[in-house]
Amino acid sequence: MTAQELAKRQDSTPTRREETRTAGRVLVPAVDIFESDENLTLMADMPGVDKEGLDVKLEKGVLTINGEVNMESRGKTLLQEFTSANYYRQFKLSEHIDAEMTTAELANGVLTLRIPKAESAKPKRIEIRH
Repeated sequence: MTAQELAKRQDSTPTRREETRTAGRVLVPAVDIFESDENLTLMADMPGVDKEGLDVKLEKGVLTINGEVNMESRGKTLLQEFTSANYYRQFKLSEHIDAEMTTAELANGVLTLRIPKAESAKPKRIEIRH
């Protein structure tokens, strides 16, 4: 699978509600994607999202990442300059992945997905005979 096979957004500005079909404002998380012979590794920066607020789906070749920020109330608000927004991002993936073996980990606001390649997509070494 090549980088061109992944459809991704470049900006990290809030997207309109019509694009995501969710209520309110959402942010596009910054994502790094790495490829090896064995798998794809996707790392998404999603500060403020905890395990309970994270939803990751892989359906019909589309990976959807949805993260809800949990803003903790610390008392009566006197001044608020920071507002939170939830995260939303989608990627179209190749059919040459093993969706059943995908793993996800969330630590310190960073989501790490490991998406193994299907056996048919892995490079094969051809033995040379004498």
